[in-house]
Amino acid sequence: MTEPLDELERRIDDLRAAVRRAAIAGNRLRARELRAELRRVERAWDEALVAEAESAEDAVPASQARTGPLLPVREQVHQVLTVLGVPAAPKLITAVHNAIFAGRLTGGQLTSLRRDEERSFRSAPHARPYYLCCALTADRLAPARGLVAVSTWPLERRIVGPLSHRVDFLIGAIRLAEHLARVDQPTLPALRLLWQFASNIPSAADSFDAMAPAQVAKAARAELDIHHESDQTHREAGAARARKQLDELQQLFGSPLKVTSRSATET
Repeated sequence: MTEPLDELERRIDDLRAAVRRAAIAGNRLRARELRAELRRVERAWDEALVAEAESAEDAVPASQARTGPLLPVREQVHQVLTVLGVPAAPKLITAVHNAIFAGRLTGGQLTSLRRDEERSFRSAPHARPYYLCCALTADRLAPARGLVAVSTWPLERRIVGPLSHRVDFLIGAIRLAEHLARVDQPTLPALRLLWQFASNIPSAADSFDAMAPAQVAKAARAELDIHHESDQTHREAGAARARKQLDELQQLFGSPLKVTSRSATET
């Protein structure tokens, strides 16, 4: 692990402790400021991890590039989710990983991952810099079937409403296109994966051979502009209810109880 990651992890630990102290002391303004700083440092940690993993991949000889994983499964999944920036299903996670990272990830390796993460959080909350958790449905605040998210993301990003699947598809396309645009020579599997996105976005590409990452991202942004505001409204409403109705564990892994969008006193 590089020194910047070590420093960021120490900063994250210090900020979490400071947030807790400010909250206990009743200093809400200071707690809000510290939480904002914590989110910025956590995003920096995400970006630094991806950069380090990409550097490690570049350093592996081509003959060894796909002989085995360089990182534990949870970190491989975190790599992919950091690239996409949105909750994703295991099928997409494995497809993205196998297209752009060294080693090979299978769906079976993800089967018990969420349960393991929840058990880890229950036994030692915040002991890790991040946890792989659930996306939550905006209406019931229940785990969205099959969607994996990252605990350090804002709650609004981990909520999925009626339009969120399409919105997240478009964001994933943009993020993947931007990732490949930074690569000198994208691999054929990576280009094929981008084509799978592009072929479902109007005006993204006329053909596989004519596809350009910049055009795919531009077309995805054009459609995203149409859906984003409405989707964000659903996400923010769901996140506001989650903060009121769910404890910290449930905000990450969902509620075992049925949570309705309206108060039981409303008729």
